[in-house]
Amino acid sequence: MSSTRADARGLCNFVDLSPSPFHVCATVAAALTEAGFVELHEQQAWPSEPGRFFLIRGGSLIAWSTEGVADDPAAPFRIVGGHTDSPNLRVKQHPDLTSAGWRMVGLEPYGGAWLNSWLDRDLGISGRFTVRAAETTEDVLVRVDAPVLRVPQLAIHLSEDRKGVQLDPQRHVNGVWGVGTEPRSFIAWVAEQHGIDPGAVLGWELMTHDLAPSAVVGPGRDLVSAPRLDNQGTCYAGLHALLAAAEHVAAHGGPMPLLALFDHEEVGSMSDRGAFSELLDTVLERIVLLRGGGREEFLRARAGSIVASGDMAHATHPNYPERHEPAHRIAVNGGPVLKVNQNLRYASDATGAGAFALACEQAGVPLQRYVHRADLPCGSTIGPITASRTGITTVDVGAPQLAMHSAREFMGADDVASYAQALTAFLTPAS
Repeated sequence: MSSTRADARGLCNFVDLSPSPFHVCATVAAALTEAGFVELHEQQAWPSEPGRFFLIRGGSLIAWSTEGVADDPAAPFRIVGGHTDSPNLRVKQHPDLTSAGWRMVGLEPYGGAWLNSWLDRDLGISGRFTVRAAETTEDVLVRVDAPVLRVPQLAIHLSEDRKGVQLDPQRHVNGVWGVGTEPRSFIAWVAEQHGIDPGAVLGWELMTHDLAPSAVVGPGRDLVSAPRLDNQGTCYAGLHALLAAAEHVAAHGGPMPLLALFDHEEVGSMSDRGAFSELLDTVLERIVLLRGGGREEFLRARAGSIVASGDMAHATHPNYPERHEPAHRIAVNGGPVLKVNQNLRYASDATGAGAFALACEQAGVPLQRYVHRADLPCGSTIGPITASRTGITTVDVGAPQLAMHSAREFMGADDVASYAQALTAFLTPAS
């Protein structure tokens, strides 16, 4: 991760290192630290000297550099936003079940998981424990990369019409993890795998992940097959864009580059660390205050800033082309995507669109423009939330992919680099 050049194999490595939002933050933090960024903590005083910094709140991370930025506390920000979470199956609070002679783990869908895609896969476990530490608590990352769980499909012979079954998220997505008629403590087992006293575990956020490794595929190695491309494709591209922008601004000046990766986008962002929280705005204000400004300078800085809300985009599906807007075909390996929705499911307006189109032009990469079919419900992003919470001009962008919200997704290998190049140019606009 030391190189600032993004490529498909690097994305595969990033995804495989990051099975949960907490692991995404750890992966990004390791790369930032290697590049000279210093971790700050929200409850501590921050330095006023120029530098490169980041903070982590649970599964969210914000990173920025003040090196080379004009000595003006009202200097604007250039922000790339994204999210760290992906739809999956998560462990319930009372997970230990038995059924028909099988030991089971109670699982619950998180976000808009495409449930059929999670059947018949070898599943590992990742997330975090909160454990007792003397008279306080601490968080510990946990990860089991072994085929611990499996959600088995119903045999075709047992389906009424042999065309499949309608999955009930309450009854049909629990995971098998052994044979037996007596429950066994799954949480205790995971704790023991990490050398943790099960009695010290006070809380947990655990989720499943597909164990098949990410891969660059196709006869021309021009495609990427991986889990969690939505939205780790943006996390990876945004990280590389920030690293490149920090170097550029330190040497040549420019607006302050900042990367904001939020948890909980897939369930509405309304949490202490989601895009609906005060996290981004408080970080922006603290940066301005530390640079000698006040409320006036903060409002001026915010008014001059712009956000690229990065999330993945729908490529036109070859088996379902009729599900796409006919005049807005999106090709993999065709370049970054500008996403527009007249009902503001995306935040893009003409001003934001112009900024991103210019960035693509300056980066020398093609730009595609996406509009959702008017007769189908359109998904959303952190873009409208960020725009309404901060008042900052926001544009929704992404890289094209297939199989969004599946346990396994698909994108173009060339789009990895072009997406990162466009986001780098967005963070470092020509003066």
